Amino acid sequence: MTTTPSLTQDELKTLVGQAALQYVVPGEIVGVGTGSTVNKFIDALATIKDQIKGAVSSSVASTERLKALGIPVFDANEVDSLAVYIDGADEIDGKGHMVKGGGAALTREKIVAALASRFVCIADESKLVQALGQFPLPVEVIPMAANHIARRFAAMGGQAQLRLRDGQPLVTDNGQYILDVRGLSITDPLAFESDINQWPGVVTVGVFAHQKASVCLLGTAQGVKTLTY
Repeated sequence: MTTTPSLTQDELKTLVGQAALQYVVPGEIVGVGTGSTVNKFIDALATIKDQIKGAVSSSVASTERLKALGIPVFDANEVDSLAVYIDGADEIDGKGHMVKGGGAALTREKIVAALASRFVCIADESKLVQALGQFPLPVEVIPMAANHIARRFAAMGGQAQLRLRDGQPLVTDNGQYILDVRGLSITDPLAFESDINQWPGVVTVGVFAHQKASVCLLGTAQGVKTLTY
């Protein structure tokens, strides 16, 4: 009796990256996210680059990868709308609400997602959760407000830490800081996102409920599972 060897997380990411090609509209500009799973999609996108007009990217890193593969990159201000935005997630729940921002690109990701008619999330099955909040919630903040916002999260029972890189505060592509908040259980993602976005100094909270996924391609041991919301 032979058993099928289980796929590694990297192989699952490759599978969903390739599966996302079916949602790319020929002749259009495609919205492209950020992260290790999206990198697999960008590699797959390069195989059909002659069939698309180009991409709008949510980060400097993705822009560089797209250009290196010969895919034209447009500024978000150059497009009125996108048929589809394809991006990963740090968590996704049963309704398509997500936590994003582990790669620090949450603000630009939310901007590009807002341009798109459809958000296709690509992830491995470890990202599917009952309730958002186990993954530390990224919040992009204006530096002078970081401590004040951390205190507000503490009052809600969360523990906010400034994200560091090489011992210094990580600076996003937008010149801001990231707070990672632990200890939250986000049972009403829409209300939570609306509420936190009103706090002075918050640029973007990493809950994607207003820009939720319409489809999730989930990499599983049995292959790619398609969830529709």
